Amino acid sequence: MSETSVTWLTQETFDRLKAELDELSTTGREEIAARIQEAREDGDLKENAGYHAAKDEQGKIEARIRQLEIMLQNAQVGDAPEASGVVETGTVVTAKIAGRESKFLLGSREMADQTELRVYSGESAMGAAILGLKVGEKASYEAPNGKTVEVEIVNVETFTP
Repeated sequence: MSETSVTWLTQETFDRLKAELDELSTTGREEIAARIQEAREDGDLKENAGYHAAKDEQGKIEARIRQLEIMLQNAQVGDAPEASGVVETGTVVTAKIAGRESKFLLGSREMADQTELRVYSGESAMGAAILGLKVGEKASYEAPNGKTVEVEIVNVETFTP
């Protein structure tokens, strides 16, 4: 995710992510620092698996903190945009993907806990290809396996959690 991209989030998701950031920035950092210190006291750091595991976890925590900070800083919080027949972040899209119809939410993957729909990011290859399309319009994108995938927009609806 680029640092300038705007992420649409419901208030519920924003609050959940903010609480996660607060937890990781305080208690999470303190706990991992204590584990690293404990492991350091076990002796030779070159062969200390506990130390290396704790350092790896510290890196993951710090990466998640940065990800959350950027996401929350660039979040657009509120109700989903009213569907206007155009694919935009925060809408539920029904599309024919490679000939098969699929219904999904175009938005942040952090929204997955609020819906039973699949969630695709607007920054994914498919999301980027369909953003701005109207019902009936088609696009294609390159899948991770290198194949070109055709997409036709069938319907665009307002997301209601």
